[in-house]
Amino acid sequence: MLEALPENPAAQGVIRDDVLSALLSTIRLSGALQFCFMPTGDWQTDAAPSLSGLSGKAFGTMPFHIVVAGNCWLKTEGEETDLEAGDVLVFPFGTGHQLGAGKNGMLVLPTRDLPEKPWREIPVLRYGEAAQGVRLLCGYLQWDGLSFGPLRQSLPKLIHVRTRVANDGDWLRATIRQMVEEVDRPRAGGVSMLPRLTELIFIEILRHQISMTAPKAAGWLAALADPALSRCLSLIHGDPGRDWSLEQLAAAAGLSRSALADRFQAILAISPIRYVRDWRLTLASTALATTARPIAAIACDAGYATEAAFNRAFSRAFATPPAAWRAMVRS
Repeated sequence: MLEALPENPAAQGVIRDDVLSALLSTIRLSGALQFCFMPTGDWQTDAAPSLSGLSGKAFGTMPFHIVVAGNCWLKTEGEETDLEAGDVLVFPFGTGHQLGAGKNGMLVLPTRDLPEKPWREIPVLRYGEAAQGVRLLCGYLQWDGLSFGPLRQSLPKLIHVRTRVANDGDWLRATIRQMVEEVDRPRAGGVSMLPRLTELIFIEILRHQISMTAPKAAGWLAALADPALSRCLSLIHGDPGRDWSLEQLAAAAGLSRSALADRFQAILAISPIRYVRDWRLTLASTALATTARPIAAIACDAGYATEAAFNRAFSRAFATPPAAWRAMVRS
């Protein structure tokens, strides 16, 4: 007899949070608040900010902007969006974009004007002489989670949250106020505190994205909003080393094997067992980047009987052999 799915929506929220927590706990997330940007009058940044100017890395680097005060506009891929205080922008794939106020304003290049590191305090860059202007907190997040295909494919090029109108915006606004406090009144440990606050904001934004996902949408975030798939993903991420079978996952989801396979294909465009394999390879990539464990041991954890088989699977997934991947990410 198949186990029934829980009817309590709150319980489903816990499962979704557990999946997200498992992913965040096993894939590195690091944040860096680079600078406080305060232009006045009419101004504009260049149209394609350089990721290398932010972090020195491109893979997995997500620029972000938080509008603390004032109004400005965002131009990206031919579209213009008005921004106001409380707006948070994250670019998961580093999409080129331009910020500005007014028309034909002065060109400002904040990433080029930053002082040399190390910084004892967060740099504050001011442009123009007008009394009032815009204030932004800018920086980047480095997240290895973008190497996981199902998650990467579900993220939009721009995540834009208006905390003033979001139902769950109170927590975000309070965290942003704390960040501003750390910039305006520097204290010991402030340079270390700000990256942690940035990471918390990103996690809350992901949770916001899940809650706003349309019922019939596709992608990894939509899977977390689906009761059956959310339950399956919770089991997989909770015990990725287990020798999962389609029968076990279907029983846990309260579905037949064919129904579960069809739902995985419709929402995640992947089979349940392929999802397990891809997640194990993602965990292997993290182990290669963060530990000195032998590749043979990592291959075993990923469920491969031989190192040669693991090398072939890893190379297909990451377009790079494991040893070369380890050298690349550590450089």
